[in-house]
Amino acid sequence: MSASTAVLKAELRLFGREPFALFWIVAFPSVLLAVLGLIPSFRTPDPGLGGARVIDLYVPVNVLLAMIMAGVQALPPVLSGYRERGILRRMSTTPMRPAALLAAQIVLHFAAALGSALLVVAVGRLAFDVAPPDRLPGYLLAVLLGALGALAMGAAVAAVTPTVKATTVVGSVVLFPAMFAAGVWGPVQTMPEPLRRVVECLPFGAASQALYRAAEGGSPDWTHLGITAAWAAVLIAAAVRWFRWE
Repeated sequence: MSASTAVLKAELRLFGREPFALFWIVAFPSVLLAVLGLIPSFRTPDPGLGGARVIDLYVPVNVLLAMIMAGVQALPPVLSGYRERGILRRMSTTPMRPAALLAAQIVLHFAAALGSALLVVAVGRLAFDVAPPDRLPGYLLAVLLGALGALAMGAAVAAVTPTVKATTVVGSVVLFPAMFAAGVWGPVQTMPEPLRRVVECLPFGAASQALYRAAEGGSPDWTHLGITAAWAAVLIAAAVRWFRWE
């Protein structure tokens, strides 16, 4: 067994001991979708949405919500906790570099978010007859870019906050605008046009639009994919630039 694999297995065991984090990443998006689906008007075709139902819009929104919960809410306190307790500093004196531990955390949070996204799609299909994505390659690309942006944002939050408490506060402050941009409070497609144009310039607003286009059978707009990718690149650069091991 390689050292990196050993670190990944150890972090997996620790990750499984965090039921609250797992709930918010894995269960919460599907629970929210189920609650929204109980609203009768959300299950009725809306002429203003081209015959689509509101619940159809919320499946890609909740897929993106899983990525946001993993990257923005769950990941930053873990990274800050390791740094605050001196774990990263002690690892820097051993053959196992701290980057292996950080990589393991990113892989685990991404896997949990992906599992949550699959659960959301399954709940939408089985409970509310929401059609699965027609353009699977475009959908997967939008999911990957959205997850990359969310994880990079979480790493950037951990990079600029000195303690776990500060990370939790800043992460919560970032979380709500991210959820708004993703369409949790109201799908991006239903927003007034001036607001929608602004939201589409934000990472999760653009990702939400790309996911919806792929889900309804079209190809994601390359503008939306490009905006999501550009934000991910900027956030990764910020996290790398500002992150400190101790």
